[in-house]
Amino acid sequence: MESSDGRQKISKTEPEWLSLLGSHRYRMLCYGNTERPFTGKYWNQHGTDTYRCADCSTQLLSLRTKFDFGTGWPIFSAVLDEKRIERRADPKHGLERVEVVCVRYNGHRAHVSDDRPEPMGERFCINSACHEFESE
Repeated sequence: MESSDGRQKISKTEPEWLSLLGSHRYRMLCYGNTERPFTGKYWNQHGTDTYRCADCSTQLLSLRTKFDFGTGWPIFSAVLDEKRIERRADPKHGLERVEVVCVRYNGHRAHVSDDRPEPMGERFCINSACHEFESE
């Protein structure tokens, strides 16, 4: 089966994901857990490079769209290609949030909100554990 970006979907069992990812990444990617602020390895990364999905290597975010929102998480104003993500309602913790997942395997990527002042647009708040950094 193909994802909306035209590539093959990835399907693994829970034990396969746990073995591949390790427990920390597994909790982030498969259960949508969130890192504590100022603890992720990329929260203070700057430059012009790219973040890839930690599981399928899809390019998702560019440091060109990263900005400091003062939250302690990497924050971006846009994804590289909307076809590479899916947005879903996330009612966990009694909040009305929008979760962003990878279209290839449904892994948690980020939460997105539109709470930035106009004309700035959206704010993608990511977990470092969900991504790998790729230097250009």
